Amino acid sequence: MEEAKAENNNNKGHKKKIVLMILIALAVLGGVLLYFYFGYKAAHISTDDAFVEGHIYTIASKIPGTVGQVLVDDNQPVKKGDLLVEIDPVDYEVKVRESSSVLASEEAKLAEIRARTEAARRQLDELRAAVATAAAELELQEANLGQAGRDDKRAKALFADEAYSREQYEKTNTAYDVSKARVKAAREQLRQAEMAVETQKAVLRQVESTGVSQQSTVGQRTEQLNTAQLNYGYTKIYAPADGYITKKSVERGNQIQSDQPLMAVAALDDIWVVANYKETELKKIKPSQKVVIKFDTYPDREFRGTVDSIMAGTGAVFSLFPPENATGQYVKVVQRIPVKIVLDKGADPGHVLRVGMSAVPTVIIK
Repeated sequence: MEEAKAENNNNKGHKKKIVLMILIALAVLGGVLLYFYFGYKAAHISTDDAFVEGHIYTIASKIPGTVGQVLVDDNQPVKKGDLLVEIDPVDYEVKVRESSSVLASEEAKLAEIRARTEAARRQLDELRAAVATAAAELELQEANLGQAGRDDKRAKALFADEAYSREQYEKTNTAYDVSKARVKAAREQLRQAEMAVETQKAVLRQVESTGVSQQSTVGQRTEQLNTAQLNYGYTKIYAPADGYITKKSVERGNQIQSDQPLMAVAALDDIWVVANYKETELKKIKPSQKVVIKFDTYPDREFRGTVDSIMAGTGAVFSLFPPENATGQYVKVVQRIPVKIVLDKGADPGHVLRVGMSAVPTVIIK
């Protein structure tokens, strides 16, 4: 009986040793796991507050009109420059023709005014030449008058000495009177020529002023034609980038207004992840660090990326209603700061990722 009790005690002691050894082993294993866990956490910073962001181009018309054709459907891939929507161009073609016709008419008027201006300038040059000729004629007649005056004085003296006949004296005196009349006529001719020059200058100024006004009119008509041609060009709406059609809200025959959104193009060739990390984790995150990204849609697939940049402020600061901490009811809350993570080139060749998808990025610190 005593031997059975001793053996039972020995078995109990052996079991206790085994349990103790198992507990110690579990503690050691737990410590090792905790060591590696905290080491991993120290080298990897993760967050589930992240989503896919990308360029979304809103497609809107610059002109009002009736939609003639819609050449794309929802979720259709398009290339930059593909025709998306065509607005009925008839009204805008008419405006282009009208503007072109009006411009041609105004340009014809301008050409006529320029011809008149050129003719007026030539006539002014001719009148100035006539003034010079009249001035030369006056100078000649004044010289002849001087000579005739001297001849008249000599003839008068000779006639007084009876050395000159009356007939000769009268001829000399008549020649003197004729010279005076010719000088008077030359002066009048010069005055009239100068008046004609001044009159022609006024005519030229008036024609040139009309030309300036007409040139301004031609400029205005040219701008109207350019605007009409631009509006005609706006009847065709093209894709601004490669991407996929989304939010399509236009159909053939719709009446649309300028700046009315018709659809959007989501460019999936250039997407990135915006991860909102806690400010307490941000000191370890730096640009160019590698990132492993998982998406809720594809939990078994890993995507690779790189930290591109860190936003200049917290998300709350740039929200519609930023917090006001000077109200006396301030409660300290750990803020989150957006970090931009760009996907590695070729990480999504099939464009399986979509803007707005939830992501879980893990930044590799070490």
